[in-house]
Amino acid sequence: MSTSEKAPLMPPNAPKDSQSWGNPDQPGYMAPPYVQPPYLTPPGPSSGGPGYSDTPYHPAPGPSAPAFNDEHPPIYHDNEDFNISDWTDKTVRRAFIRKVYLVLTAQLLVTFAFVCTFRFSPAVSTYVKSTPGLYYASYAVFFVCLIALSCCGEFRRKHPWNIITLSILTLCMSYMVGMIATFYEADAVVMAMGITVAVCVAVILFSMQTKYDFTSCNGVLLVMLVVLMLFSILCIILRNHILNIVYGALGALLFTVFLAVDTQLLMGNHKYALSPEEYIFAALNLYTDVINIFLYILMIIGNSRN
Repeated sequence: MSTSEKAPLMPPNAPKDSQSWGNPDQPGYMAPPYVQPPYLTPPGPSSGGPGYSDTPYHPAPGPSAPAFNDEHPPIYHDNEDFNISDWTDKTVRRAFIRKVYLVLTAQLLVTFAFVCTFRFSPAVSTYVKSTPGLYYASYAVFFVCLIALSCCGEFRRKHPWNIITLSILTLCMSYMVGMIATFYEADAVVMAMGITVAVCVAVILFSMQTKYDFTSCNGVLLVMLVVLMLFSILCIILRNHILNIVYGALGALLFTVFLAVDTQLLMGNHKYALSPEEYIFAALNLYTDVINIFLYILMIIGNSRN
């Protein structure tokens, strides 16, 4: 930059000394030109000169104002560093959802294999029906694993014991569902599977797209669950097919809503959300919802035919 460009604009006959401008009361007084402070002066040539730009000048942030990239916020990997900013990161959320649905898919495939083997293999079906003690034993083990994963937060986050416990729970549940399927006709089991898949896919897609918050309905769902348990006692006492169909319809509807709630807890964009560390707990909730929907639909189909 030349010397003329650096100096402020002054009249040709102006004195060079800033103290020699004279007294304002004297005739012929000329005020000194105003010079903009350096921190407000945009870099580059003066206005109207070559290379001049109207783009506003923003000084670089100093140590007290570090630059922040909104597209790549920080990701916390330690348990004690987790906060709500983890959910604002789409990478963490998508990885968590992907992991949960991979675990859920593996569980459902195992259960589907048990159901097909128990129902379509006459030897296995006969053996399962003749040994009801295995059913009660599997139910006891399932209940213990369910309590451990649902109530012990530290245990379900401890690898690999959480995976081992969930695997045992899945095997026990698969055995019980397979044994129940042996008491129904083959086409009823296949029909119940197809309806369950259609209902679960529709509910999951609806829960992901709707703005209604199902996670705020926990109190209502708890009351409905207690009513369903009392109604089941009535069905056991009366042993009526119509009551069983009504009971199956209420149970399928209730666990369909539970599936919507657990899906929104998984998404994390509503009032309540699950931590990304709770992938075992999230997979367990979705798995039990799907299995209960299948069993209640199977009950409706079986009792309607009888």
